[in-house]
Amino acid sequence: MSKVTKLLHTRYRVNDLERTVKFYRDVLGLREVRRHKSPRGSELVFLKAPESDEEIEICHFPGSDSVSVQPDLTHLAFEVDSLDEFAGYLAQHGLKYSDGPTTSSSGTTFAFIDAPEGYEIELIQKK
Repeated sequence: MSKVTKLLHTRYRVNDLERTVKFYRDVLGLREVRRHKSPRGSELVFLKAPESDEEIEICHFPGSDSVSVQPDLTHLAFEVDSLDEFAGYLAQHGLKYSDGPTTSSSGTTFAFIDAPEGYEIELIQKK
C-alpha cells in the first residue's frame, strides 16, 4: 500500500487575492513562487517561506460565495528568530500582535497576528 510522502502545500481561499498576497509577501517575507489560473477559473498564487519546502496556495475563485473564516478555525505557524524584533517590524507596517507573546512551559514563545480575510498567523520563537 502506498502512503503519502510529503506535504506539498496548504490552500486558503480568499476574497481579495492581491491584498492577501501583499500581506504574505510584504509583511511575512514570503516569496511568490508561481501564479496561474486553474482550469475551473480559480486564480492561484503559490508562496513560500525562505527556509521551507512547503508552499501556501492562495486561491480566489470568482463567482463563488464570499469567504467567511470563523474565529479560531485554522492558522499557519511560522518560525521567527525574535518576537521582540518582529514586533518592531510589524509596527513599521501599522500592525501589532493580536495575542501574546506567551511563553510555554518548554520555553518556546509564540504570538499571533491577524492576516487578511480573518485567518490567523502564529509566530514561534524557539527556546
